[in-house]
Amino acid sequence: MRVRFGLLLTGLLNAGFGAPDPGGASATADPCAAFSWDVAHERALFSEAPHRLSAGLSPSDSPALTTGQLYELTLAPQPQVHFAAAPGKSRSADGYAGLAVLTLPSAGVYRIALDQPSWVDVVAEGTPVRSRDFQGRSGCSAPHKIVEFVLPAKVALTIQLSSGSGPTVRVAVLAAPPS
Repeated sequence: MRVRFGLLLTGLLNAGFGAPDPGGASATADPCAAFSWDVAHERALFSEAPHRLSAGLSPSDSPALTTGQLYELTLAPQPQVHFAAAPGKSRSADGYAGLAVLTLPSAGVYRIALDQPSWVDVVAEGTPVRSRDFQGRSGCSAPHKIVEFVLPAKVALTIQLSSGSGPTVRVAVLAAPPS
């Protein structure tokens, strides 16, 4: 009986139960693989070279984005940005911010993916659009955060990024895969 218990205990320890795994699978686990959504399209897009643009300081001078493209937006100090609507959450007035515009050909669920922590709002005709859901993964920047919105077609939408931690952010807008 003791021999069987000893073999069982050795087998469990070798399988990773109860013992640390220095340098093993858990140390090299991909933090980007922890999303519960299918983010294969976002991950593929974030492996491409981005289109570089300066984010707008107001809705009227904001660059136009299209879906299915990766952009690297140069942001400005947040106090310099004139938002279309107050950001939904303001963590720091000292962060970075910027605006972009988007007009969609068809209504539906869209995802805005970012490579770093930043607050994302979408404003349609002066009114913020409530997000449907979001996910983020610490240690992942391809992407770090994804926010889903139900967005209208043929309406000028302002994408507002605020409370960013750095002067640039990679961003992509994609249609959400069918559920």
